[in-house]
Order: sequence, then C-alpha cells, then structure tokens
Amino acid sequence: HVQLVESGGGSVQAGGSRRLSCVVSGYFRDKYCMAWFRQAPGKEREGVATINSNGVVNYADSVKDRFTISQDNAKTTVYLQMNSLKPEDTAMYYCAAASYCQPFNRLSDSDFPFWGQGTQVTVS
Repeated sequence: HVQLVESGGGSVQAGGSRRLSCVVSGYFRDKYCMAWFRQAPGKEREGVATINSNGVVNYADSVKDRFTISQDNAKTTVYLQMNSLKPEDTAMYYCAAASYCQPFNRLSDSDFPFWGQGTQVTVS
C-alpha cells in the first residue's frame, strides 16, 4: 500500500522561503522517480522538480536556482526547499511517485501512478 503525505504548505511573503515534505511509505524500490508538481487556479498541473533513485535532479526553468529537491538518507521523505518565493509560485503542490523519470521536457503527470493529497502554498 503506497502512501504519500505532503506537509509544509502555508502563506509566505514574496522573497521568503518554505520547505515542503513528502513522507513516503510502501513504495521505495531499487529504481524510482519522485516528483513535485504544482497546480495554480485555472492552470494545468506542471512539473516542478524530480529526483530519481540515483540522486539525479531536474527542475522546471521557472524554479531553477530557487528550489531544491532532496531526500533523506532513509529514503522515506522527499523535500522541496523553496527560496526567493514569488507570487506566481502560489499553487497547490503535490508529491508523486513513479518507477522512472522521463526527461524533464517530456514530464507528464500521467506518468505518475501515486500521488499525495497536496499542500497549498500562497505567496503574497
């Protein structure tokens, strides 16, 4: 039984920071891909960052140099450290799991069978 539970969302002023966490249970295998997606009101869900079982990370251009995806040594939690937040970062953020990462420019939410419930981040 795979379960992903996000936390860490909230309201923050522009320029501030926030760290999201995704606790994963029942999933991590030898090969996997963990991702953060986000969806703003009226917009499609978009990929923000991915990390695979080899520790390779990739980011959307809009968050490069501001966001960092990482995981703990026990590989039970995936983090998204968000710095220099902008109002356009306001969205519901979702953690997702798949067996492998597609190249980031072909990343699609349909590739991820497992999802968390989401955590809201509001930047004003």
